[in-house]
Amino acid sequence: MFKIFIFIFSLSGLLFSSNYSSIDKSLGNMLMVGFYGTTISPQSQICKDIKKYNLAGVILFDYNPTNRKKPKNISTKSQVKKLTSDLQNCSHDKKLLIAVDQEGGLVQRLKRKYGFKGNFPKASDISIKNDKDIESIYNSMAQELKSVGINYNLAPVVDLSINKKNHVIYKLGRSFGSNPREVAHYSSIFLKSMHKYDILTSLKHFPGHGSSTGDTHKGFVDVTKQWKKEELEPYKLLIKTKKVDTIMIAHIMNKRYDNLYPATLSKNIITNLLRKELGFKGVVITDDLQMGAITHRYKLKETIRLSINAGDDILLFGNQLDPRYIIKTKTLIDTMKQLLKSNKIKLKTIKESNRRVQNLKKKLL
Repeated sequence: MFKIFIFIFSLSGLLFSSNYSSIDKSLGNMLMVGFYGTTISPQSQICKDIKKYNLAGVILFDYNPTNRKKPKNISTKSQVKKLTSDLQNCSHDKKLLIAVDQEGGLVQRLKRKYGFKGNFPKASDISIKNDKDIESIYNSMAQELKSVGINYNLAPVVDLSINKKNHVIYKLGRSFGSNPREVAHYSSIFLKSMHKYDILTSLKHFPGHGSSTGDTHKGFVDVTKQWKKEELEPYKLLIKTKKVDTIMIAHIMNKRYDNLYPATLSKNIITNLLRKELGFKGVVITDDLQMGAITHRYKLKETIRLSINAGDDILLFGNQLDPRYIIKTKTLIDTMKQLLKSNKIKLKTIKESNRRVQNLKKKLL
């Protein structure tokens, strides 16, 4: 009997160890991270992380917050093309999500000074052009992204331009306008152009950042009093087209839907409103979880727990906003494993997110 017990115990340990890397990769498939470097090798930490943890993706930036004299990830067209190729070679399926924010206007990472076109107009200027010209502009943007191996554009912005005091949307011209149908129309042209060149997209910032007066990069922003239900309309219209790849969640507080948590960490907003009420079946990605609206109020473990339980599929850690707050991928994975072990997050939830992420990647050729 004692020998049988030892055998069973040993077998269970073997099964646990054999599933260990599998668990790591399932958790890694929920992460998109930022890193430092314009070149990588198989020995680079980011390459090791992609291989070991099966990361969902990486995000590239041009501005380097730790050294303004050096680029972070983007310096020339040929360099970016080589970098993205090397990153894909680190992944097991060559379908690593390689993301940038390329909206046009002030928010475009592929700038003219690096040898790119770099002059794509902001959304507010797009809205006064005819559809044919708009499609031509976004076709050109998509072609340029594809030419350097970027396959995921964290755009378009579908926030409504309804608050003239809004510094992050209205004053930067990032919105197509205040009319939900027009915003959805111009966004659909954006999606069509990106998809024509196999670029995935992300509508942002759900459930609507256009009415805000604060900046979630810096801290807590409550839109409860200013927010209008019409801010959901562009999402409703676009979701019905079945062409929405992903939706990015804002860090705004909207007490009409959740008295306790910002949208990114709110099950009521993501699972109940976005998924059940609006019927979105695709991937939900967080805005950068290192933004002040989150880090000033929540510790890392709590952020991850709330985010996963809320229904987020990809957790974004850009390692961009504060040089003192760089998070290693191993730290993220270890934290997620602790939560899983203590039953604070469920394996079923991880599997559901993995399925959605894998379905998203199937769209990539």
